[in-house]
Amino acid sequence: MAWSTREIAELAGTTVNTVRHYHQVGLLEQPDRMSNGYKQYQVRHLVRLLKIRRLRDLGVPLDQIDDVTLDGDSSFEALRAIDADLAVSIERLQRARAEIQAILQGSSVTGVPAGFEDVAPRLSKPDQSLMLIYSQLYDDDAMQDLRTMIREDPESPSKEFDGLAPDADETVRAELAERYAPTIAGALRDYPWLSEPGKHLSKSLTVTRDTIVESLSALYNPAQLDVLARASVIAGALLEQEQGTKDEQTP
Repeated sequence: MAWSTREIAELAGTTVNTVRHYHQVGLLEQPDRMSNGYKQYQVRHLVRLLKIRRLRDLGVPLDQIDDVTLDGDSSFEALRAIDADLAVSIERLQRARAEIQAILQGSSVTGVPAGFEDVAPRLSKPDQSLMLIYSQLYDDDAMQDLRTMIREDPESPSKEFDGLAPDADETVRAELAERYAPTIAGALRDYPWLSEPGKHLSKSLTVTRDTIVESLSALYNPAQLDVLARASVIAGALLEQEQGTKDEQTP
């Protein structure tokens, strides 16, 4: 008995276009033709189609099916490689599902990089946006340090900074900068790469600096930017003072 393309496609649970595609990519041999030109598919074609469909259901890419259907060690090696790829995909999907569930339960947000969900409540909307931008500029180690900094950051100055009005007067800005400076100094002391970030950059230093300057200007108001600038200067002075004290105490 022989089947037409439509008939064998129906038997294999696939489509005529799929059968034709398998011919084009060399996965399915061409059948003999009748005198009128119609194809005559045999049992071997049906078995081959069913094997291909089975492997596709298992997630085997089309370009690896021939490797898997070979006999011997090469087939096992191909399957092991595919299994490893599937394991990575499963892990990624499980992480995605876990994060989606957290979002649905109200314990996570989509506005922070992966791994920052637990510290997201400590971040303002501009801070969250900045972390997303940082995730494209810094490597994983740097992002982990930033997450630690956020978790250990004193909440009082941060909250005042987040709520600082654009037209905050000189006294308010100066006082907040004084209180915010030790936090910046501590970060620079504990994470020296913040001053020399070269080894932790995923982009060039120029692109990183330009992107950060542009982002800060867009995300924070003039008073906040002024406080950051003042606090950074004060933090630098604090670190110089600490270093000077250490030098005096060194025999």
